[in-house]
Amino acid sequence: MIDLSIPISFKTNEKASKNEKMVSFGHLGTHFDIMDFEFPLEYTRRQGIVFNVYGKNEIDLADIEIELIKEKMLLAFYSGFINEEQYGTAKYFSSHPQLSVRLIETILAKRVSLIGVDFAGIRRGNEHAPMDKHCADRGVFIIENLCNLDKILRGRESAEFRANIYPINFTGISGLPCRVTAEVD
Repeated sequence: MIDLSIPISFKTNEKASKNEKMVSFGHLGTHFDIMDFEFPLEYTRRQGIVFNVYGKNEIDLADIEIELIKEKMLLAFYSGFINEEQYGTAKYFSSHPQLSVRLIETILAKRVSLIGVDFAGIRRGNEHAPMDKHCADRGVFIIENLCNLDKILRGRESAEFRANIYPINFTGISGLPCRVTAEVD
């Protein structure tokens, strides 16, 4: 078992709250951008796949093997950003990698359940919330701020795992704190 969730302390909360206004609305640490939808309980256990996109700033189709993605999966991206830029800093929230719109649309067409990243969002700035809503409208939720994805990869370009997701039962907010673990062979 590998814990993919950021440990949160008083100090972590304080730093993140200074640099990201949405932290107080359920967006602290590892969380879903649920966009006021109810999290489907069947999403709490999923087959997952993580792709190594280390060092990429704009992640595109050519950076992954799209044919490995199956319907209802948790699709995760390991960029290493969370290891290099400490969670909660201004740079962490504003200068993180992002997925290309073309990649996001291709992923949505594959009908995955969840997209997980080891940074603060699949798009940056003014594109962040609208793209999260676009995905949620299609039943795909974004898990932000995952960690330890490299422990699943173990030097490989991609690796499958079993994901266990434990969302907090909050309602009426756009972010849903959660704990995510991976079972690997």
